[in-house]
Amino acid sequence: MQKQRAQALRRILESPGVFQGPACFNALSAKLVEKAGFQYCFTSGFSISAARLGLPDVGLISYGEMLDQGYNITQAVSIPVIGDVDNGYGNEMNVKRTVKGFIQAGFAGILLEDQVSPKACGHTRGRKVVSREEAVMRIKAALDAREESGSDIVIIARTDSRQAISLEEALWRSRAFADVGADALFIDALATVEEMKAFCEIAPQLPKMANMLEGGGKTPILSPTELEEIGFKLACYPLSLIGVSIRAMEIHSSLFDTQQLVSEMFLDEWKQ
Repeated sequence: MQKQRAQALRRILESPGVFQGPACFNALSAKLVEKAGFQYCFTSGFSISAARLGLPDVGLISYGEMLDQGYNITQAVSIPVIGDVDNGYGNEMNVKRTVKGFIQAGFAGILLEDQVSPKACGHTRGRKVVSREEAVMRIKAALDAREESGSDIVIIARTDSRQAISLEEALWRSRAFADVGADALFIDALATVEEMKAFCEIAPQLPKMANMLEGGGKTPILSPTELEEIGFKLACYPLSLIGVSIRAMEIHSSLFDTQQLVSEMFLDEWKQ
Protein backbone atom coordinates (compact mmCIF):
# COMPACT_ATOMS: atom_id res chain seq x y z
CA MET A 1 0.00 0.00 0.00
CA GLN A 2 2.78 2.45 0.91
CA LYS A 3 4.61 1.77 -2.36
CA GLN A 4 1.43 2.30 -4.36
CA ARG A 5 0.84 5.67 -2.71
CA ALA A 6 4.46 6.70 -3.23
CA GLN A 7 4.15 5.80 -6.91
CA ALA A 8 0.92 7.81 -7.13
CA LEU A 9 2.75 10.82 -5.65
CA ARG A 10 5.58 10.39 -8.14
CA ARG A 11 3.07 10.41 -10.98
CA ILE A 12 1.78 13.74 -9.69
CA LEU A 13 5.32 15.13 -9.63
CA GLU A 14 5.84 13.98 -13.22
CA SER A 15 2.55 15.43 -14.50
CA PRO A 16 2.20 18.91 -16.03
CA GLY A 17 0.74 21.74 -13.99
CA VAL A 18 0.76 22.71 -10.33
CA PHE A 19 -1.00 20.60 -7.71
CA GLN A 20 -2.62 22.09 -4.63
CA GLY A 21 -2.40 20.20 -1.35
CA PRO A 22 -4.17 21.40 1.80
CA ALA A 23 -2.49 20.39 5.05
CA CYS A 24 -4.54 18.19 7.37
CA PHE A 25 -4.11 17.67 11.10
CA ASN A 26 -6.20 14.57 11.90
CA ALA A 27 -8.01 11.71 10.18
CA LEU A 28 -11.23 13.66 9.74
CA SER A 29 -9.60 16.66 8.08
CA ALA A 30 -7.68 14.30 5.77
CA LYS A 31 -10.92 12.59 4.72
CA LEU A 32 -12.43 16.00 3.95
CA VAL A 33 -9.44 16.86 1.76
CA GLU A 34 -9.90 13.63 -0.16
CA LYS A 35 -13.66 14.13 -0.44
CA ALA A 36 -13.07 17.61 -1.88
CA GLY A 37 -11.20 16.02 -4.78
CA PHE A 38 -7.56 16.86 -4.00
CA GLN A 39 -5.07 14.32 -5.28
CA TYR A 40 -2.79 14.42 -2.23
CA CYS A 41 -2.39 16.21 1.09
CA PHE A 42 0.22 17.22 3.63
CA THR A 43 0.36 16.84 7.37
CA SER A 44 1.05 20.15 9.08
CA GLY A 45 3.29 20.04 12.14
CA PHE A 46 1.96 23.43 13.13
CA SER A 47 -1.65 22.27 12.93
CA ILE A 48 -1.04 18.88 14.56
CA SER A 49 0.71 20.55 17.49
CA ALA A 50 -2.21 22.95 17.85
CA ALA A 51 -4.94 20.32 17.49
CA ARG A 52 -3.34 17.52 19.50
CA LEU A 53 -1.53 19.45 22.24
CA GLY A 54 -2.99 22.94 22.11
CA LEU A 55 0.60 24.18 21.84
CA PRO A 56 2.51 26.31 19.31
CA ASP A 57 4.91 24.96 16.69
CA VAL A 58 8.12 25.39 18.70
CA GLY A 59 9.44 21.83 18.82
CA LEU A 60 7.26 20.61 21.69
CA ILE A 61 5.56 17.75 19.87
CA SER A 62 7.52 14.50 19.71
CA TYR A 63 8.35 12.00 16.99
CA GLY A 64 6.04 9.44 18.57
CA GLU A 65 3.10 11.83 18.72
CA MET A 66 3.58 12.94 15.11
CA LEU A 67 3.89 9.34 13.95
CA ASP A 68 0.78 8.27 15.86
CA GLN A 69 -1.26 11.11 14.39
CA GLY A 70 0.20 10.44 10.96
CA TYR A 71 -0.74 6.77 11.04
CA ASN A 72 -4.36 7.66 11.79
CA ILE A 73 -4.31 10.08 8.84
CA THR A 74 -2.82 7.70 6.27
CA GLN A 75 -5.21 4.92 7.27
CA ALA A 76 -8.23 7.20 6.82
CA VAL A 77 -7.61 8.07 3.14
CA SER A 78 -6.52 6.50 -0.12
CA ILE A 79 -4.72 9.55 -1.56
CA PRO A 80 -0.96 10.04 -1.04
CA VAL A 81 0.00 11.88 2.15
CA ILE A 82 3.23 13.85 2.59
CA GLY A 83 4.38 13.82 6.21
CA ASP A 84 6.07 16.65 8.07
CA VAL A 85 9.02 15.03 9.86
CA ASP A 86 10.42 18.37 11.08
CA ASN A 87 14.21 18.08 11.43
CA GLY A 88 14.23 14.31 11.88
CA TYR A 89 14.25 14.58 15.68
CA GLY A 90 17.99 14.33 16.17
CA ASN A 91 21.14 13.26 14.36
CA GLU A 92 21.49 11.14 11.25
CA MET A 93 20.58 7.93 13.10
CA ASN A 94 17.42 9.60 14.40
CA VAL A 95 16.61 10.72 10.87
CA LYS A 96 16.86 7.14 9.60
CA ARG A 97 14.57 5.90 12.38
CA THR A 98 12.12 8.70 11.68
CA VAL A 99 11.96 8.03 7.95
CA LYS A 100 11.55 4.29 8.45
CA GLY A 101 8.74 4.96 10.92
CA PHE A 102 6.92 7.18 8.47
CA ILE A 103 7.35 4.56 5.74
CA GLN A 104 5.78 1.94 7.99
CA ALA A 105 2.96 4.36 8.82
CA GLY A 106 2.00 4.54 5.13
CA PHE A 107 3.27 7.94 4.05
CA ALA A 108 3.92 8.54 0.36
CA GLY A 109 6.42 11.32 1.00
CA ILE A 110 8.19 13.23 3.75
CA LEU A 111 9.33 16.80 4.24
CA LEU A 112 12.73 17.02 6.02
CA GLU A 113 14.26 20.32 7.14
CA ASP A 114 17.63 21.64 8.34
CA GLN A 115 16.64 23.53 11.48
CA VAL A 116 18.39 23.01 14.81
CA SER A 117 16.49 21.58 17.78
CA PRO A 118 14.14 22.76 19.08
CA LYS A 119 12.72 23.81 15.73
CA ALA A 120 9.87 26.24 15.06
CA CYS A 121 7.69 27.58 12.28
CA GLY A 122 9.99 28.73 9.49
CA HIS A 123 8.25 32.08 9.13
CA THR A 124 9.04 33.21 12.69
CA ARG A 125 12.08 35.25 13.67
CA GLY A 126 15.22 33.79 15.13
CA ARG A 127 15.33 30.57 13.13
CA LYS A 128 18.64 28.73 13.22
CA VAL A 129 19.89 25.96 10.94
CA VAL A 130 22.55 23.30 11.22
CA SER A 131 25.76 23.45 9.20
CA ARG A 132 25.81 22.74 5.50
CA GLU A 133 27.49 19.40 6.12
CA GLU A 134 24.90 18.27 8.67
CA ALA A 135 22.01 19.45 6.48
CA VAL A 136 23.26 17.36 3.57
CA MET A 137 23.92 14.38 5.84
CA ARG A 138 20.28 14.45 6.95
CA ILE A 139 19.11 14.06 3.38
CA LYS A 140 21.63 11.28 2.79
CA ALA A 141 20.39 9.52 5.92
CA ALA A 142 16.81 9.76 4.66
CA LEU A 143 17.87 8.27 1.33
CA ASP A 144 19.70 5.45 3.12
CA ALA A 145 16.60 4.71 5.20
CA ARG A 146 14.50 4.52 2.05
CA GLU A 147 16.91 2.10 0.42
CA GLU A 148 17.19 -0.07 3.52
CA SER A 149 13.39 -0.24 3.74
CA GLY A 150 12.93 -1.14 0.08
CA SER A 151 10.58 1.83 -0.21
CA ASP A 152 9.92 4.41 -2.89
CA ILE A 153 8.93 7.21 -0.49
CA VAL A 154 9.36 10.71 -1.94
CA ILE A 155 11.92 12.82 -0.06
CA ILE A 156 11.32 16.57 -0.18
CA ALA A 157 14.36 18.46 1.11
CA ARG A 158 13.52 21.68 2.93
CA THR A 159 15.84 24.44 4.02
CA ASP A 160 15.01 27.24 6.46
CA SER A 161 18.26 29.08 5.74
CA ARG A 162 16.53 31.87 3.79
CA GLN A 163 15.44 33.50 7.04
CA ALA A 164 18.26 32.11 9.17
CA ILE A 165 21.13 33.18 6.87
CA SER A 166 20.41 34.42 3.35
CA LEU A 167 18.78 33.61 0.03
CA GLU A 168 22.18 32.69 -1.41
CA GLU A 169 22.69 30.13 1.34
CA ALA A 170 19.23 28.67 0.77
CA LEU A 171 19.93 28.30 -2.94
CA TRP A 172 23.31 26.66 -2.24
CA ARG A 173 21.72 24.14 0.11
CA SER A 174 18.96 23.36 -2.34
CA ARG A 175 21.52 22.61 -5.05
CA ALA A 176 23.42 20.39 -2.63
CA PHE A 177 20.23 18.51 -1.71
CA ALA A 178 19.54 17.98 -5.41
CA ASP A 179 23.07 16.70 -5.98
CA VAL A 180 22.78 14.00 -3.30
CA GLY A 181 19.45 12.71 -4.61
CA ALA A 182 16.49 14.53 -3.06
CA ASP A 183 13.28 14.06 -5.06
CA ALA A 184 11.92 17.59 -4.64
CA LEU A 185 13.02 20.89 -3.10
CA PHE A 186 11.49 23.46 -0.78
CA ILE A 187 12.84 26.76 0.57
CA ASP A 188 10.62 28.04 3.33
CA ALA A 189 9.87 31.73 3.87
CA LEU A 190 10.93 33.08 0.47
CA ALA A 191 10.17 36.79 0.72
CA THR A 192 9.43 37.98 -2.83
CA VAL A 193 8.26 36.76 -6.21
CA GLU A 194 11.78 37.36 -7.48
CA GLU A 195 13.17 35.01 -4.85
CA MET A 196 10.58 32.39 -5.79
CA LYS A 197 11.69 32.65 -9.43
CA ALA A 198 15.36 32.33 -8.48
CA PHE A 199 14.56 29.17 -6.53
CA CYS A 200 12.70 27.57 -9.43
CA GLU A 201 15.65 28.22 -11.75
CA ILE A 202 18.01 25.94 -9.83
CA ALA A 203 18.04 22.17 -10.39
CA PRO A 204 15.31 22.51 -13.05
CA GLN A 205 14.91 18.72 -13.23
CA LEU A 206 13.44 18.59 -9.71
CA PRO A 207 9.92 19.63 -8.64
CA LYS A 208 9.65 22.64 -6.33
CA MET A 209 7.21 23.21 -3.50
CA ALA A 210 5.63 26.53 -2.53
CA ASN A 211 4.29 27.20 0.97
CA MET A 212 1.23 29.44 0.87
CA LEU A 213 1.13 30.40 4.55
CA GLU A 214 -2.06 32.35 5.02
CA GLY A 215 -2.37 35.12 7.57
CA GLY A 216 0.98 36.86 7.73
CA GLY A 217 3.66 34.56 6.29
CA LYS A 218 6.80 35.83 4.59
CA THR A 219 6.02 34.36 1.16
CA PRO A 220 3.65 36.17 -1.24
CA ILE A 221 0.32 34.37 -1.68
CA LEU A 222 -0.03 33.60 -5.39
CA SER A 223 -2.71 31.87 -7.42
CA PRO A 224 -2.10 28.35 -8.74
CA THR A 225 -1.71 29.80 -12.24
CA GLU A 226 0.95 32.23 -11.05
CA LEU A 227 2.80 29.48 -9.18
CA GLU A 228 2.78 27.27 -12.26
CA GLU A 229 4.12 30.08 -14.42
CA ILE A 230 7.03 30.57 -12.00
CA GLY A 231 7.80 26.86 -12.04
CA PHE A 232 6.33 25.31 -8.90
CA LYS A 233 4.86 21.81 -8.89
CA LEU A 234 3.38 21.55 -5.38
CA ALA A 235 1.45 24.22 -3.49
CA CYS A 236 0.94 23.59 0.21
CA TYR A 237 -1.67 25.41 2.31
CA PRO A 238 -0.63 24.69 5.91
CA LEU A 239 -3.16 26.74 7.88
CA SER A 240 -6.37 26.78 5.83
CA LEU A 241 -8.09 23.83 7.50
CA ILE A 242 -6.98 24.50 11.07
CA GLY A 243 -7.83 28.19 10.64
CA VAL A 244 -11.40 27.67 9.46
CA SER A 245 -11.88 24.94 12.08
CA ILE A 246 -10.87 27.28 14.88
CA ARG A 247 -13.07 30.05 13.55
CA ALA A 248 -16.06 27.73 13.19
CA MET A 249 -15.67 26.53 16.78
CA GLU A 250 -15.36 30.10 18.04
CA ILE A 251 -18.55 31.12 16.27
CA HIS A 252 -20.39 28.00 17.39
CA SER A 253 -19.40 28.37 21.03
CA SER A 254 -20.58 31.98 21.05
CA LEU A 255 -24.02 31.05 19.73
CA PHE A 256 -24.87 28.09 21.94
CA ASP A 257 -24.73 27.19 25.58
CA THR A 258 -22.14 24.41 25.60
CA GLN A 259 -23.58 22.50 28.52
CA GLN A 260 -27.04 22.49 26.99
CA LEU A 261 -25.62 21.35 23.65
CA VAL A 262 -23.74 18.45 25.23
CA SER A 263 -26.82 17.41 27.20
CA GLU A 264 -28.90 17.37 24.05
CA MET A 265 -26.28 15.29 22.24
CA PHE A 266 -26.25 12.62 24.95
CA LEU A 267 -30.04 12.70 25.22
CA ASP A 268 -30.36 12.05 21.48
CA GLU A 269 -27.88 9.18 21.72
CA TRP A 270 -29.80 7.65 24.65
CA LYS A 271 -33.10 7.89 22.75
CA GLN A 272 -31.60 5.91 19.88
